[in-house]
Order: sequence, then structure tokens, then C-alpha cells
Amino acid sequence: MTASLRKRSVTIAGHSTSLSLEEEFWNELRKVAAQRGVSLNALVASVDEGRAGNLSSTLRVFVLDCFRRGELRPE
Repeated sequence: MTASLRKRSVTIAGHSTSLSLEEEFWNELRKVAAQRGVSLNALVASVDEGRAGNLSSTLRVFVLDCFRRGELRPE
């Protein structure tokens, strides 16, 4: 399996920022946002509020935690 990084822009607190994540993580983040009834930007902003460190890494751990809590299911 070869994972390639995808750079996307998101808006956090009114500012645009670029994030690089593997497409698989972007897909799972979109699923969580849809389940919670929020936009991808809103979800990323909420994760950003409590982070300490790199946002891309924090989002990967967030997705992993969603799987662990059963919020996401493996396909």
C-alpha cells in the first residue's frame, strides 16, 4: 500500500492554512464531520483547539481515536 500526501487548505479561526495528510485520513475526517453534522473546517478547528504540536499529526491521532471509540468502522 502506497499512501501519498494530499495538501488541502482549511479555514481555522478565519485564517486559511494548508495541511498535508494521506487521502485515507482526509476520507475518514470527512466521514466524522458528516456523522457529527459539521463541516470539515469546523471539525478541524475543533481538533485544533486542543492540540499541542503538529496539526497534521494531531488529526491522524484524532482519526485513530475515532476508530478506537467505535465512531468509525474499518471497511
